[in-house]
Parts: sequence; structure tokens; C-alpha cells
Amino acid sequence: MHCAPPFQAASSATTRGVGISMAHRERHRSERIGWLRAAVLGANDGIVSTASLVVGVAAADATRQDVLIAGVAGLVAGALSMAAGEYVSVSSQADTEQADLKRERHELATQPEAEEDELTGIYVRRGLDPALARTVARQLAAGGALAAHARDELGLTEELAARPLQAALASAATFAVGAGVPVLTILLAPASALLVAVVAVSLVCLVALGATAASVGGAPMSVGAARVAVWGVLAMLATAAVGRLFGTVVG
Repeated sequence: MHCAPPFQAASSATTRGVGISMAHRERHRSERIGWLRAAVLGANDGIVSTASLVVGVAAADATRQDVLIAGVAGLVAGALSMAAGEYVSVSSQADTEQADLKRERHELATQPEAEEDELTGIYVRRGLDPALARTVARQLAAGGALAAHARDELGLTEELAARPLQAALASAATFAVGAGVPVLTILLAPASALLVAVVAVSLVCLVALGATAASVGGAPMSVGAARVAVWGVLAMLATAAVGRLFGTVVG
């Protein structure tokens, strides 16, 4: 469920009404927020949680097989958990959007004059004189009243509409890719340097992920890299301490 249809209808109706050629299409970074958030969150969680898990197990002097089992189990469980959590969370957002649209649709059907006044007031507050604001409100409503109110009153747009399935699949896939980093490291690293290799490779990938995500989002790459690296180091240090402590106590 999402709110794309009303927005799309308004866009095409407006274009037909004014007859303007849309040859120039600007793309803004805000259009990437939905998938970028899910992708970065999934990959970051995949690396940090799985690397931290295997570091904790390895610190308890477990065998390579035990560490590998822990890593694969963490990958599968984490990917499914991310998908379920993201789907439920974004579905709740989509439900809220649909409820708001349903209410707006009812108000448009029962109180069209009041809704026109409301839209006019929005444009007046944005700087238009009342007469022009009234004209704009009527013309936009003629091309799709629900879409006009969704965009200008509720702040709902096609680019930022909630897409639960897309978010769930992106989170699960990127978590699995991120979690695959420490798992592959376990398979390829020498047994004597397993712990160090997992930490080093995971940190390098976290720094690259943070820098890339910051660059795509238009933020400084160094800031993005530092954010994920610091939290990754803290997580792995904490689980290593737990593994060492409990491994010693049990042993």
C-alpha cells in the first residue's frame, strides 16, 4: 500500500492542462531517502551484528566451525528479522498515510468549500496574495483535489511514500550482503588470525559503506565513515569482552 496513484494522477493531469513540455527533469537526493535508508541500515547491521557475534564467539576460543555456524545463523536470522521489522514498521507508516488520505477524500466529498479555503490558506501563508492563492487552489483541485491536498496539506509525495515490501526486501538483501563479509572472512582467513581478520575486514567494509552512503546522500564522506566505524568498533569490543569473560568462566 502506498500513495503513489493520487500523486501520479495529479502530475499527469497538471501536465496535460498547461501543455508544458517536461524535457528537463531534476533529480533530487531526497528521492533516494527511502531505499538509501533501508540499504544502508541493512548492510551496516549485517556487518556490525554478524561481525560482533563471530568476534564474541571467537574470543571464547571456539573452533573455526563453531564461529562459522554462529556467523551463518546470525546472517539468516538477521536478514529475516530485518525484513520483518522493516515491513511492519513501513506498513504502519503506509496505514497512517492511507488513513489520512481516506479522511481527506471524505472531507473533499462533504465539505469542498472548506477544503478549498484550507488549500487557499496554505498558499497565502507561502506568500501568494489571496486572489492568486484562490486561483491556484482551484486549478490544482481541478487537476486532482486529493493529490493537491495530499501534497500541500499532508506533506505526502510519491517519492517519499511508504513502500513496505520494497523496504523489507532491500533491508533483507543488504543485511545478507553485509553479513556475508565476516562469514566469508571466516572461511578464507587463517585460523591463527581469525579474530584479527574479521575485525579488520569488517572495519574496512564499514568505512567504505559509510563513506559511500554519505556521498550518495550529499554529506561529507569522512563524517559518514567515522560514524559507522566508531559504532562498529564499540560493538565488536563489547562482544569480544563478553566472549573472553564467559569463555574463561565456562572453561
